[in-house]
Amino acid sequence: MVKAISNNYAMRKFLKIVSWIGVVVILLVIIFWPKIKLFREGKSKGVLSEGKIQAVRVKVLVARPSDLQEVIKATGTLIADEQVDLTFETQGKIKEIYFTEGTRVSQGQLLAKLNDDDLQAQLKKLNLQNNLLQEKANRQKILLEREAISRESYDQLITDLQSNEAEIKIILVNIAKTEIRAPFDGIIGLRYLSEGAYVNPGMRVARLIKIRPLKVEFSIPERYAGNVKVGNILSFRIEGSPEEYRASVYAVEPIIDAATRTITLRALFPNEQMQLQPGRYVTVQLIIREKKDAIKLPTEAIIPELGSEKVFVINNGKAADTKVTIGLRTPEFVEVTKGIKAGDTVIVSGIMQLRAGMPVNIIAVDSTDYQ
Repeated sequence: MVKAISNNYAMRKFLKIVSWIGVVVILLVIIFWPKIKLFREGKSKGVLSEGKIQAVRVKVLVARPSDLQEVIKATGTLIADEQVDLTFETQGKIKEIYFTEGTRVSQGQLLAKLNDDDLQAQLKKLNLQNNLLQEKANRQKILLEREAISRESYDQLITDLQSNEAEIKIILVNIAKTEIRAPFDGIIGLRYLSEGAYVNPGMRVARLIKIRPLKVEFSIPERYAGNVKVGNILSFRIEGSPEEYRASVYAVEPIIDAATRTITLRALFPNEQMQLQPGRYVTVQLIIREKKDAIKLPTEAIIPELGSEKVFVINNGKAADTKVTIGLRTPEFVEVTKGIKAGDTVIVSGIMQLRAGMPVNIIAVDSTDYQ
């Protein structure tokens, strides 16, 4: 009986020890499973093979000379080259309108006319008087040469003639104020008044617009004020059109807007086909600096260090870091002025995994995206 109890106790103790060992094994498996899994995956994929580090997969770029441009992006508006509201300088009733809305007109073309019957009558009267005075002056000139009349009488007649001619000029000026003529070649807009309407000075009859060429007006931050000048080339696009248009800066505002801290520029677009209209919203890209035959790299290839920058290049199948000197910067590219030469193979991806001397596996050679 005592022996059976002793055997049962030993069995329970054995089972308890086995259970604890099982628990410890399970815990060890749970703790070290990620490392075991990593080891197995690394072995199957060749991450670790006979103590050697597997080559890092990288994308590279073969450095070549190319053009590098620093571009400012801005928004702007198309405005007419010339624009004017057509108005009369005097009051009166519109006698005739000679234009059709939306058509082209030529400089000096008569567009509208007020009733000027009273002025025409006065002009006719003054012209008759002028003819009579002129004939009288001719006769008295002959008499003066024969000393048949005094110089004073002749001078008085000449004064009357000149006064009459001055009144004729005043009438002609007043008649001109009853007319609207095109001040420049352009397209006439909508008509706001009709024949027979009574107008006062300044009332708009229509609007004349010159849209060939067009002006592109936009603003850029003040920090670029020293980099822009007349002649800078820009490109712009309008909403809803894939086409890119080019224009040239012709004027720069001489003062910076204190409220917005920007400077305003205007460029000319020929608009030969008159395909664009004033008032349209545009997105502008202005080239302010350009380097020819520059060695440029994508910004992600540059690794900043304390007080300097470096890049990784491939040397005998391994990554090698080299310090570089930076020149012109853009949002996408960086000019390398020292440290990289044409033909060097620069690593542009997988950089965070690299260390000097690590083997690399080139997965792609990019020679177009960055050139």
